[in-house]
Amino acid sequence: MQRPAKGKTPRRPPLKKTSHTQKDPVGVYCRIRPLGATDEECCIEMISSTTIQLHAPDGIKANRNGEYKETQYSFKKVFGIQTSQIELFEDVAKPLVDDLIHCKNGLLFTYGVTGSGKTFTMTGSPGEGGLLPRSLDMLFNSIGPLQAKRFVFRTDDKNGMEIQGQVDALLERQKRESNQQSTVPKTPSSKQKPDPEFADMISPEEACKCEGVDEDSCYSVFVSYIEIYNNYIYDLLEDAPIDPIRPKRPGGGTPLQNPELIPPQSKILREDQNHNMYVSGCTEVEVKSTEEAFEVFWRGQKKRRIADTQLNRESSRSHSVFIVKLAQAPLDADGDHILQDKNQVTVSQLCLVDLAGSERTSRTKAEGSRLREAGNINQSLMTLRTCIEVLRENQMCGTNRMVPYRDSKVTHLFKNYFDGEGKVRMVVCVNPKADDYEETMLVMRFAELTQEVEVARPVDRPICSLAAGRRHRNQAFRDELSRRQEERPGGSNNTEDGSVLNQLLDSLPALPACELVDPTDEQILPRLIEVLERRHRIRQMITEQYTRTANTLKSMLQEFDGHLVAKENFIQEQRGKLGEKDKIMFNQKNEMDRLEKKSKMLEYKIDILQKTTNIYEGDKRSLQQELESREQRLQRELSERKRMEARMQGMVSDTKHQWEKECERRVNAKQLEMQNKLWVKDEKLKQLKAIVSESNNSATSEQQRPPPPPDKPQRNSREKDQPRAPEKRSRSPLPGDVFRTRGGGQAVQFTDIETLRQECPTVSSRKRRSSGDGSGQYNGNKMDWNDRENRAPVASTSSALGLQNGYQKRRK
Repeated sequence: MQRPAKGKTPRRPPLKKTSHTQKDPVGVYCRIRPLGATDEECCIEMISSTTIQLHAPDGIKANRNGEYKETQYSFKKVFGIQTSQIELFEDVAKPLVDDLIHCKNGLLFTYGVTGSGKTFTMTGSPGEGGLLPRSLDMLFNSIGPLQAKRFVFRTDDKNGMEIQGQVDALLERQKRESNQQSTVPKTPSSKQKPDPEFADMISPEEACKCEGVDEDSCYSVFVSYIEIYNNYIYDLLEDAPIDPIRPKRPGGGTPLQNPELIPPQSKILREDQNHNMYVSGCTEVEVKSTEEAFEVFWRGQKKRRIADTQLNRESSRSHSVFIVKLAQAPLDADGDHILQDKNQVTVSQLCLVDLAGSERTSRTKAEGSRLREAGNINQSLMTLRTCIEVLRENQMCGTNRMVPYRDSKVTHLFKNYFDGEGKVRMVVCVNPKADDYEETMLVMRFAELTQEVEVARPVDRPICSLAAGRRHRNQAFRDELSRRQEERPGGSNNTEDGSVLNQLLDSLPALPACELVDPTDEQILPRLIEVLERRHRIRQMITEQYTRTANTLKSMLQEFDGHLVAKENFIQEQRGKLGEKDKIMFNQKNEMDRLEKKSKMLEYKIDILQKTTNIYEGDKRSLQQELESREQRLQRELSERKRMEARMQGMVSDTKHQWEKECERRVNAKQLEMQNKLWVKDEKLKQLKAIVSESNNSATSEQQRPPPPPDKPQRNSREKDQPRAPEKRSRSPLPGDVFRTRGGGQAVQFTDIETLRQECPTVSSRKRRSSGDGSGQYNGNKMDWNDRENRAPVASTSSALGLQNGYQKRRK
C-alpha cells in the first residue's frame, strides 16, 4: 500500500502577465467501472460527485508501523458504477461537439490501466453507445439539412481544404460513381442494411442536437481513423494493395482466389503552414450521415490490433485516434451558392483517442510480441506523463524547459492542443478491484498532475460581413415562387392575350349593318367607306401612340441601361475601393498580428528579464548577507588575533624575563664555580711555586751558607693560648666585575665595558663557543698552567661582556 499523501507545499503564485489570453485547466473526469464479481474486494469508494477515496487492500501496507491510511483524489466530476452512457456524454463530450460546430478544436482521450473500461467508454456496445457514436449522432443531427453536396469540399495533401464549383463537384460525383468500387461508402439513402454491430447503439429518445448553428453556412464532415502501434502510425481506412508477385501460383497461371495483401505502410507526421501536426497520406472519407460514419468507423475498427491477455480478453495493443474534421464555408449574398473563396473556409476537428492501457508484465505474463507491445505502450504513456509534468512546471514555476513532444508519436501528434489549439479533456477509467490498486494509484497521481495544467482558450472565428438570414430569405422566395406557379392555371397566358385583343377591337367604331345587293348602291358603300376610313384613322392614331409609347419606353430602357451601367461602374468602383480597403485591413490585421506577436514576445522577454532580475536581486541579497557575515567573521577573527597576539606577546615577555633571570642565575653560578676552581688552582700553583722556590732557596743556602736568621720572637702566653685566626681569602668577583691579569700576574678590575674593549682587543677576535646558559669559553688547544692562569680571567670577562650585550639588545 502506498503511503498517505503529505500536506502539500503552498503553490507559489505565478508571475502576472499582461496578456489577455484566457486559459482553462484540462478537464479530468473519473469513471468507475463495476466489479466483475460481487465477492471481489473493492479498493475505491466514491465520497462525493467530485471526490473518490482509495483504501489499500488487506495484503498491502503503506506505513512502517503496519497501518495504512486512505488517500483522496478530486476531479472535475466523478461518475459511479450506475452512470449511464448518455449522462457521461452530456457532461464530457457534448461541449466538445458544440465547440466543433462553432469552429473550435477539441481533444478527448481515455486513460487507465488495462481492463478498466476505456474502449467501452469510447465506443460502447449495442444499446449503449459510447462517446464516439453519440458525438457523431449529435453532429449530424445539428448540421443535417445544412450540408453541402458531396465533393464540393475537397481535402488537399497539406491538411487544407478546397472548394469546387457545382459543375466540378457534379462531374467528380459522376466519375466516382461510375469508376469506384467500394472506396466511398454508399449514402444512407441506399437500401443497404446497416451493420448490426452499431445499428441499435443510440435510441431515438436519446438523440440530441446543438443549438445556435449558423444556417448561413454549408458544412461537410470528413473522418479518418488511425492507430499508433509500437510507436508507428498506421491508417485503418486504407485499402491494402494486392501484391502483384506473390499471389501467383508456383507454376504460373492465374492468381489464387485469396491473393496475399501487402502489409500496411506506416505514415509520418508533418506540420502544415499553420504549424498544426497532421498525418501525411492519411485517408479522409467524406460522410453525410451518422450511419455512414458508423460504417467507416467499424471498417477501421475491424483492422485494429487486439489481443487476448491474462487481464483482458480483448486488450487493445495500440492507441486508436478517430478524427472528425468539419469544414464550413459561408453562402454568397443571395444565399444560394457557397462563396468560392478558400480563405473563407474554416476547418475544425475533434480527436477521440482510446489510449491502450498500461500493464505490468509480471501480471500479464506477456512474452514475445506481446511483451514488446506492452513495453511500447508503457513508454508512450510515460512520455505523456513527462510532457504533462514539464508543462506544469513551466506554468507554475515560470521556467522555459523544452517539452519532449517528439519522444512519442502520441504526444507529437497532439502537441498543438496543449499549446492552445483547443480544449483538452480526459476521462480516467478505473477498476475498483484490489488487484489493480498499485496501478490505480499511479493513474490517480497522473490525473491529479494533469488537472494543474492550463490550456489557452480557443478564440472565436471572425463573423462574416454578409447579412444574416440569407439562406432563410432565399428559401422563402423559392417557396413563394413555386406557390404562385402552382396557383396559376395552364391557359392563363392565352386568355390574357385574347382579352387584350377583344378590348382593342371594341375600341374601334362598329361596322354598320348592311347588305350589298347592287354594286351601284350609293347609300351603303359611302357609309361603309366612311366607317372604314374612321377605323383607319383610329388605327393610325393607335399605331402612332404605340410608336410614341415604344419610343418612350425604349428611351426609358436606354436611360435605365445607362443608369444600370453607371450603377455597375459605381459598384465596380466601390468594389475596387472595398478591395483596397480589404487589402488595407488585411495589411493592418497582419501588422496588428505582428505587433501583437512582438508585444507578446516583448512581454515574454520582460517576464524573463523580470525573473532574471529577481534572481539576480536574490543572489545580490544573499551575497551581501554572506559578505556581511564574512566581514563580521573577519572582524571577530582580527580581534581574536589581536587578543592572541597581545596574549602571546605577554607570554613571550614573561618567558623571556624568566629565561633572562634563569640565564643570569646560571651565568653567576658558573662564574662563581669557575672562579672557585681558578682560585683553588691558583692556591695550588702558589703552593707549588712556594715549594719550588723553597727547595731552590734551600739548595742555594746550602751552597752559600748564609748566616742564620735572627731568632723568631716568642709570643707571649696570651698569644699562645688564643687560637690562630684563619687567613682571609680573597672574595670572589661579582657578576658585574670584570677582571684581567696583566703580565705581572696582577688582576685589574674593569667596571666599564668600553675600557674592557680597549684593554682587551684580542678577546672579540678569538673563537668562542656559545653554551646554553650564555657563558663563553675558548675552544682552543690545551694550555699550560701559565697561559691558563693569564687567560682564565679573560674567559670570564668575555662571557660577562656577551651577557651584557645580549641584555642591552633585549631591552632595546
